[in-house]
Amino acid sequence: MAHDGSLGTAHAYIDGVAGSGAQAIKFQTHIAAAESTPGEPFRKKFSYQDATRYDYWERLEFTPEQWAGLKRHAEEVGLIFLSTPFSFEALDLLVNIGVPALKVGSGETTNLPMLTAMGRTGLPVLLSTGMASWAEIDEAVATLESHHDQIGIFQCTTAYPCAAEQVGLNVVRSLRDRYPYPTGLSDHSGLPYASIGACALGADMIEVHVVFSKACFGPDTGASVVLGDLPALVEGCQFVRRAIANPIDKDAVAVEMQDLKTLFGKSAYATRDMVAGETLEMEDMILRKPAVGILAKDVERVSGRTLTRDVPRGAVITWTDIGGNHG
Repeated sequence: MAHDGSLGTAHAYIDGVAGSGAQAIKFQTHIAAAESTPGEPFRKKFSYQDATRYDYWERLEFTPEQWAGLKRHAEEVGLIFLSTPFSFEALDLLVNIGVPALKVGSGETTNLPMLTAMGRTGLPVLLSTGMASWAEIDEAVATLESHHDQIGIFQCTTAYPCAAEQVGLNVVRSLRDRYPYPTGLSDHSGLPYASIGACALGADMIEVHVVFSKACFGPDTGASVVLGDLPALVEGCQFVRRAIANPIDKDAVAVEMQDLKTLFGKSAYATRDMVAGETLEMEDMILRKPAVGILAKDVERVSGRTLTRDVPRGAVITWTDIGGNHG
């Protein structure tokens, strides 16, 4: 809804998102007469020109031809085009223009007739769960499963903006444990951090609102990521996913890093000139780089040992200098 009913602005958002590294762009498809009533109250009174929320939905409407043009534009710049239908009429419109998948808004999670209609299309369905209990999510998933298993499920908190304490990253993992489907986070924090955190927890999908500037007009601006920050969000998620996909073996790494361990590590060096037969004491040793002699971790073990040969001041002290016995 960041386009505020301007078709040109909607196209501008497609171009903006295309350069971010994101894979898809998603809109909302509203048909006021099919989804609302003149008495629908504003969630948040923000508009200077709309007397009712119905008026606002009506102002956001595009024609089927305009929606088809937005889809075509998105595909031309390498983006998957998606939109959330809020009525059966909007669902039919999106199916007719050939969307590859459908998104369920949080307010529609318990709208089982709508979920049934979506399932019957055979298209993959992405389900947001912002206002739903576990029992309601189970029912929604079961409704979709009666038609197919191409389902994705988002943790979502219906707050605009959403505070860190409300994000519910724990639910991302709970969804993975509960259902055999891709899961993700639909974030309304307006910041990149929750999305990257969700990826660290194994999220398969991330959805965020975007806006050109925090000064833009609209009810969701505070819950939106500034478009200029979107590339860093995408890069951060990709970085974390690569890290998770490539676990390391600490013992193997230690072997690979042996040269660096020698370079950065420390060993014992003589603080004075010493001759064979002297007893090596702690004050006779200083820890310096590189680690080419008796290692720092062993200096207490060699204190009190007898030198078997002369060691000049500043020279590294080796096991050979005390008889070659590491024990």
